[in-house]
Amino acid sequence: MTNANLTPGFLFEVSWEVCNKVGGIHTVVATKAQTAMSKFGDRYMLIGPDFPHEGSNPEFAEDPNLLRAWRQALYGEGIRVRVGRWKIKGEPIVALVDFTSQIPSKDEILKQLWEEYHVDSISGQWDYVEPVLFGWVAGKVIASYAEHFCSSTDKVAAHFHEWMTAAGGLYLRKYAPSVATLFTTHATVVGRCLAGNRLPLYADLTKFNADELARQFNVVAKHSLEKAAATNLDAFLTVSDITARECRHLLGREVDGVTPNGFEDDIVWGGAEYDRKRAEARAALIGTAEACLGAKFSTDPLIVGTSGRYEFRNKGLDLYIESLKQLAASDKLGREVLAYITVPAATLGPRTDLQARLADPTKAVDATQVPFVTHYLEHPAWDPIVNAVSGSSLMTPDSKVRVIFVPTYLNGADGIFDKPYYDLLAGMDVTVYPSYYEPWGYTPLESVAFSVPTVTTTLAGFGLWVDKMPVHTGVEVIRRDDYNDAEAAAKIADALVRFSRLTEDEVAAARASAYEISETALWEHLYAHYEAAYAGAVDSLVARTNRALLDGGSRTEQINFVRQQLFVEKPNWNRLMVEKTLSKRLAALEELSHNLWWCWNSDARDLIEGIDPELWAASDHNPIVFLDRLSTAQIKALEADEEFLSRLDAIYARFCDYMNEKPDPKTTTVSYFSMEYGLHSSLKIYSGGLGILAGDYLKEASDKNVPMTAVGLLYRYGYFTQKLSAQGSQEATYEAQNFFKLPISPVRDEDGSWLTVSIAFPGRTLSARVWKCQVGRTDLYLLDADFEANLEEDRRITHHLYGGDWENRLKQEILLGIGGIRALRKLGIKNQVYHCNEGHAAFIGIERIREMVNHGKLTFSEALEVIRSSSLFTTHTPVPAGHDAFPESMIRQYMSHYPDVLGITWEQYINLGKTNPNDPNEKFSMSVLACNLSQEVNGVSWLHGEVSKEILGNMWPGYFKNELHIGYVTNGVHFPTWIATSLRRLYTRYFPEGFSGHVYNIPEWQKVHDIPDEELWSARMALKHRLVNHIRKRYSDPAQVRLDSPRQMLQIIDGIKPEVLTIGFARRFATYKRAYLLFTNLDRLAAIVNNKERPVQFIFAGKAHPNDKPGQDLIKRIVEVSAMPQFVGKILFLQNYDMELARRMVQGVDVWLNTPTRPLEASGTSGEKCVMNGVMQFSVLDGWWVEGYKEGAGWMLPMERTFAEQRFQDELDAEMIYNTIEEQIAPLYYDRGEDGVPHRWVASVKSCVADIASNFTMNRQLIDYEDRFYNKLAARKAEIVADGYRLAREIAAWKRKVSAAWDKVRVVDVQRVNLDREAVYVGEKYRFEVKLDVANLRCEDLGVEMVVARQIVGGEAVNVTRTIQLRCTAVEGSLATYSLDYTPEDTGTFDVALRVFPQNAHLPHRMDFALVKWA
Repeated sequence: MTNANLTPGFLFEVSWEVCNKVGGIHTVVATKAQTAMSKFGDRYMLIGPDFPHEGSNPEFAEDPNLLRAWRQALYGEGIRVRVGRWKIKGEPIVALVDFTSQIPSKDEILKQLWEEYHVDSISGQWDYVEPVLFGWVAGKVIASYAEHFCSSTDKVAAHFHEWMTAAGGLYLRKYAPSVATLFTTHATVVGRCLAGNRLPLYADLTKFNADELARQFNVVAKHSLEKAAATNLDAFLTVSDITARECRHLLGREVDGVTPNGFEDDIVWGGAEYDRKRAEARAALIGTAEACLGAKFSTDPLIVGTSGRYEFRNKGLDLYIESLKQLAASDKLGREVLAYITVPAATLGPRTDLQARLADPTKAVDATQVPFVTHYLEHPAWDPIVNAVSGSSLMTPDSKVRVIFVPTYLNGADGIFDKPYYDLLAGMDVTVYPSYYEPWGYTPLESVAFSVPTVTTTLAGFGLWVDKMPVHTGVEVIRRDDYNDAEAAAKIADALVRFSRLTEDEVAAARASAYEISETALWEHLYAHYEAAYAGAVDSLVARTNRALLDGGSRTEQINFVRQQLFVEKPNWNRLMVEKTLSKRLAALEELSHNLWWCWNSDARDLIEGIDPELWAASDHNPIVFLDRLSTAQIKALEADEEFLSRLDAIYARFCDYMNEKPDPKTTTVSYFSMEYGLHSSLKIYSGGLGILAGDYLKEASDKNVPMTAVGLLYRYGYFTQKLSAQGSQEATYEAQNFFKLPISPVRDEDGSWLTVSIAFPGRTLSARVWKCQVGRTDLYLLDADFEANLEEDRRITHHLYGGDWENRLKQEILLGIGGIRALRKLGIKNQVYHCNEGHAAFIGIERIREMVNHGKLTFSEALEVIRSSSLFTTHTPVPAGHDAFPESMIRQYMSHYPDVLGITWEQYINLGKTNPNDPNEKFSMSVLACNLSQEVNGVSWLHGEVSKEILGNMWPGYFKNELHIGYVTNGVHFPTWIATSLRRLYTRYFPEGFSGHVYNIPEWQKVHDIPDEELWSARMALKHRLVNHIRKRYSDPAQVRLDSPRQMLQIIDGIKPEVLTIGFARRFATYKRAYLLFTNLDRLAAIVNNKERPVQFIFAGKAHPNDKPGQDLIKRIVEVSAMPQFVGKILFLQNYDMELARRMVQGVDVWLNTPTRPLEASGTSGEKCVMNGVMQFSVLDGWWVEGYKEGAGWMLPMERTFAEQRFQDELDAEMIYNTIEEQIAPLYYDRGEDGVPHRWVASVKSCVADIASNFTMNRQLIDYEDRFYNKLAARKAEIVADGYRLAREIAAWKRKVSAAWDKVRVVDVQRVNLDREAVYVGEKYRFEVKLDVANLRCEDLGVEMVVARQIVGGEAVNVTRTIQLRCTAVEGSLATYSLDYTPEDTGTFDVALRVFPQNAHLPHRMDFALVKWA
């Protein structure tokens, strides 16, 4: 018989939760009803209990006239039924039955259940008896309806949910056997008990005796009834595979089918309404949290939530809170998190103090209340959530994760939010439901329905169902079992970290995926499972009763199948590379295109661009692509163009002379390592400041003819291309680079094969090809893993700069450090100094030590002396979180073989990357490793050097901040790259010696004052016109800028004016850059830009990292503001900020604005690029501007903070910016002479160039590195390696001797000034003596010094003013006496201490061997 013939004509569905919301079954039945109605119409009836209600049941609309006669008949049988419609979509017929009428018959009913089905009801209490009576009456109602309205051939099915209704099915089997019966258990009785009593339900499921357990848990009656229904009804169903297994072992029967729970999406809003409600929800969630906690979020937080019944373990609330603690401790978390727990508990109403605070933010909250709870708990001291959160890391003031507990039903009238649950759910970013016992799980399904991604577990039916899908980005399914709580919590924390780092596009994809998953759970898709179950029940009924059912006249159809080819042969493609070869006469042009020298030599750049300016722009200023696209006619025309050929010959001759110049043999040779290089916009292996700096550095090394070899990685996709929607949402696209169209070439070995390096990885070998990029005279070698020799996972190592997970990052850094050194060795390159930029390349030291141990026959400690003597580590990061650190397990996975190779233990190896040796919880820091392997360490500005002492100072605990051997070289910029061509020609006429040759003549720059004001002003205005024309061209091209309307385009084109004071702001959009400061007071800003006499226009540009949602939100905010009527054409955001756009902006604006949070700007070089172009800087005194600022040549915001709380500081800084623009900058700019020239402005521009720009060139930076570090290191290395590494061996042996004796060195006696008994006077002599037991060391091996510091105030850093060494004055056996006669020279209050340290004249500095004891 076909399924169509088995489909019931009448369907009844019985549940305790019909018109009676208790839990998830209510949602199942209510949402499914709409689909059932579409199938059965009014032949579908729902039956539920009729509970007393004050007033009327809000879900039920009674219809007194519906089935009136039948109801009266039932009444005659003693059954009271109310009939009407359920007030849900579809409005199905509902019969609510009053089971209390059966109480007098309860014993008889229970007796019948025992006699017919052996249901043991003896121990059942009222919570069992009432449901039994309800089910029994429901069975009677169904039997009565079938008798009254159904014919003998009608197929009738009755579906019973959970044990509370099971008696109805058993009634029908006895008294109405012609009705097909189905029973669904959503969670077994014993299973719930096991889970609720914290027993290992899943691992021991096969071992349990369910009947015995029912007796232990006192649920024999419920279990017995459930088991009888499962055994005797026509179909036994459950909602998930996990519950099916539970049924098999606890009820002794396999289910006949699994019917996943679905829903209808009519609860979800769409379009603008959804966006509005989401925005309102976020505002409510954040606002309530801030009021509750009394602190503002500094950024837009990631909002995480969980909800459901208050079952602390079963619903995974314990795991959720533990995961939040781990999340708060994660150094990977770069975003604030607001975590909500919305589960109803016993409360005494909303907190009135919180209500008052929400109404008036100035009102204080009651400090006696649990701060993170929104309502008064009846028993807060006993509450598991309160106890789990209170006193934990989640409550520390600096916690990145803040928790809010909402212990009430969110029904729209809770007194705090006054919004229904769904209206708040929509505002969350991600939800977490880590249930231990969850047969299905409606809450995560509701979450994804509202496009909110969720985290669930394999112990939830929903989780198992989703996990079967091939792709489920919007739902993270965490494996959970009885014993892996810690692992599961960690994985949830990791999942939340990953989500917090998603780009806007990735978030959108996850939200879309979540919604798509919910779409697959619609009843229109899942109801088929029920239809199959109903047909199966009818089929079982037929077999049970031998009842003949009419076939219904089925027809047999002939179905013809067209034979499909199962396997389609693929075309055999061969790639044919067709190259264009220029003639011999133009060969120089081709050679120039393959050396980046052209990009900072304007005559070469102009020569190429002048061939076809439009094609040049279309080729993204890539000369290789440009030449390839030239037509044959254009090439022939060039060959015949004598003027062009003459220019080409002159430029090529200059290039050849440049390349053939030999470096001074005394110049220190350098190997330079960086993860990124910003050389030109066509070579996308950079992302931001570090890359641009490294690129400029290589160019200057070339110009100065410093023998430098650089090493980096070649990224297939480079950094992203930025596009903005009309609303300002950043869209990041990654475009694969064609390496053969870049200024790079494969490096060949002696056999002509592509040079590769290999690195041992776990179970495989990583290979990397070596490419060469010529940067003038400097060679840059790039490693590329994206080729067929590697596994797919390893090919991804060089796909994206800083891309992938932490494991991929580690692989990148291994490739850069270890692979980079191996590439240099294969190339035969051995330089004197190795310069490591950031910790990314710190493994260069490890690989160099390995070489020396293996081939130099040195011990590890001896090799370490050699390596340190020639290593410089430059940190560019001003915050601790910016220093890469990896878990020990990950390091061990990839480098477990290294200790054996190096001849040390694993503990010694892993401690190279730890501040606190042997701390098992500390991660392996690449910056700490770099410090330990480098003699010299520096920051990139004076202030950053001081900040770096704070960050790295814990490595040398015996020394104080101002004693540390951490230096600095302030960053500079490459003058030829960033100076405007027209200005360079102008400067050349007046002070050519200032920037020619290998060493710039800084005093010559004062001759900028000789340039007539009119001439300099004209040059500046020409650059400004060029920028404005570029902006207008951009905004005229819809492919480059998306706008709301053509009208807006015209407004912008007309609004941007070259004569208006123009302020630029362009950089990476991270929150600490504070791009939002300008928009603190829009009214003030509007007054500034719309000032009729002194208007101002602002131009913004920059990219936010794809994982930096707050940074992207800043961009979006600027775009939103720029579209406001008062700002259109006066505030612009230029998308896809790259080197080309940067050049135009730093040359074309009048003022450069820089507003970082102090002291988070390590150096900052955009302002340096500006000042050389006569663009004045207005910046916070941070980074380079601390040293660069000169009054009258720019403007500043003070370095010192006024407020500790950032938002107050932001407000103050914003006001200072507005005031400075209005009162100083704009008046100066618009103060014109009779000739129309702002002479006072031009005077400031000249001071800016002469006094500031001259000191911040890359030429000065490179000279500083040579003078402060390179030459010193080269000399030190030469000394260390001389005579077969004699000094290296001696120092290593001495350090080993001192280390072995150090614990035995002790202070025996101390004589010092007794401040309690005598005063200290200037000019008087005071005796200090320290007697040491030097163990087996010599007196000379140890030093003792008096450390004098300014008075130390609690909590403040120690400021050492001087140290005075004590002399060894006596030796008796192992006792040595050190003495000092001290004469104070200054008055004041000082703190004095006596420090003991190892002493050796051959040490480069104290931090080289930083053991300390205090006397």
